[in-house]
Amino acid sequence: MSKAWIQAKHPEFIRDLFKFFCQSCKILEAQFASFDDDGTVSFEILHDIMGSEMDKGLLWRMKDTAHHVFRNDPHSQLGGKFLDWAIGYIFHETIKLKEDAYQKQNYAPWFHRLYEGDDLQDSEKDVTDQLFLILNQTEESMRREIDRIRFIMAKCRQLLPSYLNRYSDNVLLARYIFSENTLVRSVFTEEYGGLISAIYRTEPERMFILASQSLRMGGWMDEATEAVHRAFEQNPTSKMVLQEKKIIDNWANRIQS
Repeated sequence: MSKAWIQAKHPEFIRDLFKFFCQSCKILEAQFASFDDDGTVSFEILHDIMGSEMDKGLLWRMKDTAHHVFRNDPHSQLGGKFLDWAIGYIFHETIKLKEDAYQKQNYAPWFHRLYEGDDLQDSEKDVTDQLFLILNQTEESMRREIDRIRFIMAKCRQLLPSYLNRYSDNVLLARYIFSENTLVRSVFTEEYGGLISAIYRTEPERMFILASQSLRMGGWMDEATEAVHRAFEQNPTSKMVLQEKKIIDNWANRIQS
């Protein structure tokens, strides 16, 4: 890929990076909650979001997109470099977690049966005991890996708003935040307000207007109507809001006539 092409696609990469991050956080946190509850994570789910070089999963695409965004940013920031490293760290730490999950899911039950059985010779039982200790350490490793990934994801949630404050005009990002607002809120929780403030500053209605414009241009008029109504609720005197609302209202009137 040429650097010029990557920079031309920068708005899409920004949207995709944010999307992949939110989706990854949701999937990973569900697995971490499972581990908190009963000490298990699904190898199959981790394998799916990781993928392979020939069939890249969600985390792999997020890592690659982060490299495109942060290593080709003409306005490089320290926060961007931190994010590039952090997202790569999540990827590689999840690889380790996936391998530990494989051991725990596929070999732990067999070792438990051997360990609790009575049909082993003394020499075999000694070896089983020693290997069983290693297997128990796998769960300790998983706990540390999960804690590290959670910590890095939390730091990404702190860094992303500051990085994204240059993208208040990115219609693709605005549309994603609007269309997937439930997911975005679930990922950022109490930090959601700070995310919107960092990007749109004193004009939070801007997100809804840009989303409406993008949806309208794509022919998604019902969704565009919802977005412009949300913008009007935020700031009913904004010229930008009133202009977009007029376009939507004119369309609605033509449909009804």
